[in-house]
Amino acid sequence: TLRDVGWKALTSAVSDIAAMGGTPAHAVVALGAEPGTDLDEIAEGIAEAAERWRCPVVGGDLTAAAQLVVSVAVTGTVEGPGPAVLRSGARPGDVLFVTGPLGASAAGLRILRSGPDTDPGLGDADRRALEDAYRRPQARLAEGRAARHAGATAMMDLSDGLGLDLHRLAAASGVGFVLDEVPVATGATPEEAVGGGEDYELLIAAPDAESLAARFAADGLRRPLRIGTCTREVGERRLGDETLGASGYQHRF
Repeated sequence: TLRDVGWKALTSAVSDIAAMGGTPAHAVVALGAEPGTDLDEIAEGIAEAAERWRCPVVGGDLTAAAQLVVSVAVTGTVEGPGPAVLRSGARPGDVLFVTGPLGASAAGLRILRSGPDTDPGLGDADRRALEDAYRRPQARLAEGRAARHAGATAMMDLSDGLGLDLHRLAAASGVGFVLDEVPVATGATPEEAVGGGEDYELLIAAPDAESLAARFAADGLRRPLRIGTCTREVGERRLGDETLGASGYQHRF
């Protein structure tokens, strides 16, 4: 729905703040739409997300356009000691984690496009969870702050897919990686988990796995899922014994 579009536009921008271990401060929204578009519906979705993430909209722009465009910019702050966590700080030997199973959003989109009979073996609750993962993604703000305070060296949100975003983190940090496994959300496929995108779970590199797990537990958060390690061989890109290609959503400008 248009309300979902509003929610998703703001939440995806807030997720970039989460990926640096920060706290959102405020947002500006530029909206372009055809005449007759229900702008109230979009605005209500944006307002719901702004309230949920405590990120007020303080300005923006509205114009006519040939198609719907919602462009959101979010500023944020980093609280306490230590800088923001970037994608470029991972080191050989760091352990790689994700904050949850992957592929739920891509599976939800598949179900919404194909109808409820797409996977008859999937329960109603699991089906709704997949659809909600696509329609109403969650920004992992608390997880990002916990990871930063636990000494994470690099982070990204998995907006374009693990198979692409992990390559980006490795290239920016000058490391390789070996994955032991990729956690797959219930109802999703392994391919959706690797390259489906729009999960908005966080990819974390950290030198001390126990410190990271302890901080998540102390903050009442779900335990991060270990998926592999960073290596010294810059060109190494493996999932088990196989090469992991750069699969995911490719932006074309």
